[in-house]
Amino acid sequence: MGMSVTISAASADDAEHILKLQYLCFQSEAELYGDYSIEPLTQPLDDLKAEIARGHALVARLGNEVVASVRGEVDETGTARIGKLIVHPRLRGHGLGGRLLDAIEQHFARDAEAAAKRFRLFTGNRSEGNLRLYRRKGYETVSTRQVGPSVTVVTLEKAA
Repeated sequence: MGMSVTISAASADDAEHILKLQYLCFQSEAELYGDYSIEPLTQPLDDLKAEIARGHALVARLGNEVVASVRGEVDETGTARIGKLIVHPRLRGHGLGGRLLDAIEQHFARDAEAAAKRFRLFTGNRSEGNLRLYRRKGYETVSTRQVGPSVTVVTLEKAA
């Protein structure tokens, strides 16, 4: 490839690119669970723009192409809720997801207005790659919840 991936804050102008990438990335999750009605595949563009405006989002670019993203926000208890960590399928397995996770954690840990006390995220119980990454980054399971006939959501957390 010859180009390096750069990580920066996302803006409203990135929303459409993020949404397209999100749709691509969550196809494998939908297939894994046999459910193509999951929220990442049905989220409207305006909802994504509102998430970006309300919290913080990062994008990773290879040249001008958005190839990965993550977003989240800190709630009133000091919990940074991190979500929708996505990496283009052709770039998975090269550490980009871990780099993005580190970057958003660093942002929330040093945010002067709302420094996080803990980080929380979730994934499906069958999403072994996600679970491996999160556990490798120090996250521990704090709860599981059945949300459908074939889906159990695993919530993981770690101190900031």
